[in-house]
Amino acid sequence: MPSALDQVLSAGTLRVVTRNASTTHYYGTSGPTGLEFDLAQGFADYLGVDLELYNAEDFTDILGDVATWRADMAAAGLTITSSRAAQYAFSDPYHTVNQVLVYRMGKRRPRTVEDVVEGQISVTGGSSFVETLLALQLSYPELQWTEMPDASSVEELLQQVASRELEFTIVDSTDLGINQNYFPSLRVGFNLATEQQLGWAFRQVPDTSLRNAANEYLKQITESGKLNELKARYFDRNHSLDYVGTRKFIRHVKDRLLRYQTVFEQAGDENEVDWHLLAAQSYQESHWDPKAVSPTGVRGLMMLTQATARQMGVADRTDPQESILGGARYLTRLKAKMPERIAEPDRTYFALAAYNVGFGHLEDARILTQKGGLNRDSWEDVRKFLPLLAQKKWYRQTKRGYARGWEPVIYVDNIRSYYSILEWAMSDRNPSARWFDQQRDLSGDNSGAGEVSALP
Repeated sequence: MPSALDQVLSAGTLRVVTRNASTTHYYGTSGPTGLEFDLAQGFADYLGVDLELYNAEDFTDILGDVATWRADMAAAGLTITSSRAAQYAFSDPYHTVNQVLVYRMGKRRPRTVEDVVEGQISVTGGSSFVETLLALQLSYPELQWTEMPDASSVEELLQQVASRELEFTIVDSTDLGINQNYFPSLRVGFNLATEQQLGWAFRQVPDTSLRNAANEYLKQITESGKLNELKARYFDRNHSLDYVGTRKFIRHVKDRLLRYQTVFEQAGDENEVDWHLLAAQSYQESHWDPKAVSPTGVRGLMMLTQATARQMGVADRTDPQESILGGARYLTRLKAKMPERIAEPDRTYFALAAYNVGFGHLEDARILTQKGGLNRDSWEDVRKFLPLLAQKKWYRQTKRGYARGWEPVIYVDNIRSYYSILEWAMSDRNPSARWFDQQRDLSGDNSGAGEVSALP
């Protein structure tokens, strides 16, 4: 009988089960993404076969699909626990996490298990967190918790803690690190378990050929540095939206914007878009740093993906003029895709949201808004439904599935704030506004990279 590896090679397909989450697999603006997706795709390429990756309906189905031969392996951010290792064979570990108890700021910080024995803890059903709690219950019989079988992503539980729907939850440290920027009220109480190892799961059978190949692949990308590069892409907090204060923004208006203002004005004129809005969007994307690069590979003043840059005729994404003009053209194209009946300013808000999360995910949110009895052509209504794209009960109703739906809401809100400040800073209402005109007259062409002095 052919080995498990030979069967995969003969079929030409590697079947992998995973789950929808920001640390595993989801659809971004450029298609499928996530650490587990990238690792699984790399393994399939290593074997020279196609990848057939799908999301389990429920967390508890992941290992079951491996056991019943529906999947060749599971790549879903699974902790290697003793009970799991007794039933399944795991690859060599490729990442280490801590299990942390999460609470909302404003509540007294729980520092030990004794502080939460009378609290309400909610965790994903079938997760390794349940095993941790069961072990703790031997020493703390009063400890209670609720398993949430429908919570398919940690984002949903974290969102519910942030909105005070839940009191406590337990997640892996990497999940919290990514999401804490979007739910800034969340805090770590204490570690429940440290140095937990993650691995891929295979059937517990004498034939170890496929698992051996996986270990060889993981060893290869570890030694080459590729594994650390991928982990940095998804777990480095520098890639998240940040909450820069007004004072920092004003300072950057003074010492960075001047050199690109003419190009923003040109892009605005050519695309019939307020240049202040383009500048505000660029600040949200890159802080007006032409060399900015995100861990996911988007880069430049307007943070264009390679695919978008090609579509917009941008040869060098780090060239300020090319990036600004290309980003403006792309925003204009997104506005043109919106139904004609959508009026301003909603039309612009929708285009900005699509720039961030993708046009398809925005359309999914608009459809959910309509199903919810609200106006799908109103940004204020749609923004209420976008975050629901991270919740299973909602995204399973959509065409494109899971998305980090709160991101475009924060994205648009920040741009609107930056726009208002920028418009004021350069208007007649601001006595210092004439300084910008004076500096432009002195500098002539302001599209260069020279330093400028701060406002007096």
